[in-house]
Amino acid sequence: MPPSRPENPPIVPRNQRIGRDAAPPRWWLANDPVATAFYNALSVTFPRGEAFFVDSVRAFRDGTPPKLQSEINAFIKQEVIHSREHVAFNNRAEASGYKLMFLEADVIRLLEQTHKLPPIARLGLTMAMEHFTAMIAHELLANPRHLAGGEATTADLWLWHALEEIEHKGVAYDTWLHATRNWSRGKRWRVKSLLMLLITVNFVRGRTRGMLDLLAQDGIAGPRAWGRLFWYAFGRPGMMRRIIPGWLAYFTPGFHPWQHDDRALIALNESAYAAAVLPAEAVAA
Repeated sequence: MPPSRPENPPIVPRNQRIGRDAAPPRWWLANDPVATAFYNALSVTFPRGEAFFVDSVRAFRDGTPPKLQSEINAFIKQEVIHSREHVAFNNRAEASGYKLMFLEADVIRLLEQTHKLPPIARLGLTMAMEHFTAMIAHELLANPRHLAGGEATTADLWLWHALEEIEHKGVAYDTWLHATRNWSRGKRWRVKSLLMLLITVNFVRGRTRGMLDLLAQDGIAGPRAWGRLFWYAFGRPGMMRRIIPGWLAYFTPGFHPWQHDDRALIALNESAYAAAVLPAEAVAA
């Protein structure tokens, strides 16, 4: 029997506009080029990546139960706002002197490879990538050391994004469960596991390439760059090391994202963004 889990919490789109007044310093996170490179490289993936997530989930919205359909609508609203804010963030990174063309081209190339896949495979890739973002989001909210020393407005962008990623972490998964309801459990597990392995390889390889490119722009290259990158990912603060248990959980039979109950993290953070909540009619549209 699958482990028990709480009901999916409400998904609340918040129309945030963050960091429009002034650009942050080039190394906006604790004056550390490696920490800055991690988040800058990740941010480059969001505008096009989240548009892909929206299209993949929306393709299966019709015919879903009313509750799930409402959650899909709220998910779409959140992701559209996230894309807009990360476009603005990426523009600020470029204004600080970084060239992001290589990173953007890498994202475009990977997404173009998905065009020939069937919609159910694109949904499965979205489900796996949403689990990745939810694991990172949990770490950002649960462990303040990840953003410690960061420029306040920029850190706020990441905390707001993390909050909403956790809120909607079950939507793509539930859409997948509905879309594959006629599959056997074995087939569903094999396909989702294969897609997660594919996403993991591409995520690690892509973000590594992106970080190395950004570090090279700061004059950090070769073994020095690799050493600092590895220590940041697996030493301190160790984002990649810390998400390994959550990654492994994805492969357990009967897994669901909300078996890891993050409602307490939502409650600790959501009041900071209450003024930006969209009205219900805007979410349903």
